Amino acid sequence: MSGILAWFWNERFWLPHNVTWADLKNTEEATFPQAEDLYLACPLAFCIFMIRLVFERFFARPCAMGLKIQANGPQKAPPNAILEKVFTAITKHPDEKRLEGLSKQLDWDVRTIQRWFRQRRNQEKPSTLTRFCESMWRFTFYLYIFTYGVRFLKKTPWLWNTKECWYNYPYQPLTVDIHYYYILELSFYLSLLFSQFTDIRRKDFPIMLVHHAATISLITFSYVNNMARVGTLVMCLHDAADVLIEAAKMANYAKCQILCNLLFAMFAILFISSRLGVYPVWILNTTLFESWEIVGRTHPGGSLTCCSSCCSCFTPSGRTSSSGRPAEPSPKERWENGILYMCLKTTAATSNPARTKTKPRPSSSVSQSEAPQQQHQRHQQEPRHQRLPDGGAVSRRTLTRGDGTGDMLQTPSIVCVCE
Repeated sequence: MSGILAWFWNERFWLPHNVTWADLKNTEEATFPQAEDLYLACPLAFCIFMIRLVFERFFARPCAMGLKIQANGPQKAPPNAILEKVFTAITKHPDEKRLEGLSKQLDWDVRTIQRWFRQRRNQEKPSTLTRFCESMWRFTFYLYIFTYGVRFLKKTPWLWNTKECWYNYPYQPLTVDIHYYYILELSFYLSLLFSQFTDIRRKDFPIMLVHHAATISLITFSYVNNMARVGTLVMCLHDAADVLIEAAKMANYAKCQILCNLLFAMFAILFISSRLGVYPVWILNTTLFESWEIVGRTHPGGSLTCCSSCCSCFTPSGRTSSSGRPAEPSPKERWENGILYMCLKTTAATSNPARTKTKPRPSSSVSQSEAPQQQHQRHQQEPRHQRLPDGGAVSRRTLTRGDGTGDMLQTPSIVCVCE
């Protein structure tokens, strides 16, 4: 079992290059999403399920009565032991041959038996009152969680600039708002999954079961590998249409046909525009292209990952701004450890690089016979970085230790992503 879990949570699949699960453990300076955080969703899902029962009993049901929605369900079939046994044990839709056999056995005509099976099937359908209460509960939750998501996201930078979802990824600290948003959404869909087995079985039971399971999986995985920023955008976008469809159902059960048609038309417009327009242009674009541009780009000359914010990889303080991006290092931090504006996100740089005492070679473009003042002027005129085709730059400076020994750090490639 441990081998299967190790294969499933392979870091090369879930995380960027040279990042391990150990790197995302909580520290005194920052808190990151942990898989253990999601255990809280299970007891909270049970609490939400109990809140639903109380809400439907003491709030939704009186509202339905006020709208004159009757609790009477469909007409019940007359009791018959033989037909009930066939219905429960054999089939709910008997063919003509079985109907003729039952007709001879009960001395009933075929049409009466067909009517009995139709009434018996309708008995398993929830009443209009039950469906209204269920829709009112979902409408209330979706309205609350959508309102919370909008109020929370409008203060975040990644709502207005989706590239902010990937700056400093996966080292983006977990905030209380994101944690609350995720746990509440996950708990709600877990409660819906539980209620599938307690509510009256419906025709769409397999479809909704798969839907809830897929939603729970997506929420869980996006939280564990710290894609929470883009995950909040997806959840808020999907909740918008759910509010209108539940409101349209309530209007239909209350027999307010004009309001139902208006709400359903609004739902259709919002659903099509959000799922087929906004989602691919906004969400899929940043997930497939902007994430690769910022996080997944690799430079030639070594196995390394682009760091999007120059000089932040080895900043000693590890300071971050309010948006989660690394703060600009101070001049002292830039010179410490001989980093000199270098981003060394390489395998060799993360380990203990070999050091050899080597004298820097003189630049080939500067003659040995030139005076020191002329050499200094020529050096100032030369570009400090050589641009790469994909936007990175190779530094022309010599990387030395900051302890005055003059030791050079030997790495497969020295790349500075000054963009």
